[in-house]
Amino acid sequence: MKRASGILLPVASLPSKYGIGCFSKEAYAFIDKLVEAGQSYWQILPLSPTSYGDSPYQSFSSFAGNPYFIDPDALVEEGLLTQEECEEFDFGSNPVQIDYEKQYRQRFRLLRLAYGRSRIAENPEFSRFAAENADWLEDYALFMAVKERFDGAAWNEWAEDIRKRWSFAMDYYRRECYFDIEFYKYLQFVFFGQWMKLKQYANAKGIRIIGDIPIYVAFDSSDAWANPEMFQFDGEYLPTAVAGCPPDSFSATGQLWGNPLYRWEYHRQSGYRWWRRRMEHCFILYDVVRIDHFRGFDEYYSIPYGDETAEFGHWEKGPGMELFRALRAGLGEKEIIAEDLGFLTESVERLLEDSGYPGMKVLEFAFDPREKSDYLPHTYDKNCVVYTGTHDNETLVQWYKGLDEESRAFAEEYMDNAATPDKEKYWDFVRMAMMSVADTCVIPLQDYLGLDKEARINKPSTLGGNWLWRMTEEMLTDEVIKKIYRLTEISARLA
Repeated sequence: MKRASGILLPVASLPSKYGIGCFSKEAYAFIDKLVEAGQSYWQILPLSPTSYGDSPYQSFSSFAGNPYFIDPDALVEEGLLTQEECEEFDFGSNPVQIDYEKQYRQRFRLLRLAYGRSRIAENPEFSRFAAENADWLEDYALFMAVKERFDGAAWNEWAEDIRKRWSFAMDYYRRECYFDIEFYKYLQFVFFGQWMKLKQYANAKGIRIIGDIPIYVAFDSSDAWANPEMFQFDGEYLPTAVAGCPPDSFSATGQLWGNPLYRWEYHRQSGYRWWRRRMEHCFILYDVVRIDHFRGFDEYYSIPYGDETAEFGHWEKGPGMELFRALRAGLGEKEIIAEDLGFLTESVERLLEDSGYPGMKVLEFAFDPREKSDYLPHTYDKNCVVYTGTHDNETLVQWYKGLDEESRAFAEEYMDNAATPDKEKYWDFVRMAMMSVADTCVIPLQDYLGLDKEARINKPSTLGGNWLWRMTEEMLTDEVIKKIYRLTEISARLA
């Protein structure tokens, strides 16, 4: 990756009159602002449909797109909706916060109106899309339609015949849910059409998209339901073990994510076919892909299913370089960012080095005077991506306010900025990241704007109050853009 910079902003956090960011004129305007600011990258979070908890990292599918991101105004232009109809629905009135309950209850009603008028079955482009994506789309659309029939219940709570995909049950539900299945296929057709148009606009302007994928899939997903052989399931298709992280200084009981673990031997015997297909799909959607929890490819933490904490798990060996060699053989050289945060063993560091992928550096992890830190800028090599923070971190302003006296003194000494007023210190951290030797620097928009705790995206291992923040059009002013551009220029990162 060449020396360049970008901004991290989830699509959901874009301004929009429909209660959540989407592929609307505001998204195109944001790309224009990235260009004005001299940026090369727009980093986003997973585009997948969100499930319980609203996390884009717990999705009903690792292939499908989130229908919330479909722009209703584009459907108005197609003559499938009227502006009056769009305005009838209540998507929430808070311009800086997403109301997911209202999105769930209102968005699909609006989209069903468009589907009902679309005559989509007669559209040859739709037929082509459905055929080209049949390997995941058929299962996903059926999964969502059946889930509706069971009032949204997780698939392990469905009737045994469809839970275990008995052939007569599959045929029955395909007939009974025909139009619901077609509706969910239609949503994906519209989603991918709108997203690819937006991505092409970005690419034409010199902006490349950094996508983000979790290593694991959700248990309540079409991936797990349709492919139980790929996961560590028992005879009743329940997990025997689940994913997480062990206890550490941040959590005395560890992190219990609950995702099903892969049966890596099956993937190995298949030549990692599913992973090759998944990554092939990702590189249609994105120019660069960040893979979350890279450590899990070297060793993964296995927690007995049913445990209430992560305290009693153990480490097991992952696929290592064998997987990445298979990806290279199938896809060629692709740009991947390895999320290698946290405690790293020698074997993980060796895997990262062997892969050649850039790892991540986060400044908020750097300033603990009690221990040696690999996140201080003087320790970087060029092949890495530096962030002030990620979607899981506090904003810079919130983080700096919460530093203990010793850490704050160390940060001031390291940067020689004791004279800088506290309310302006966030900019010193941004500047330090941009001036580092790291080839790539990505700054969350909230940190450029100097926003406090109200703009935090996610607090890991918590439910509720996450994934809510949205920017308004007024926040990213011409003054801020000019300031970003100048910093990008003097740090030799101009697009």
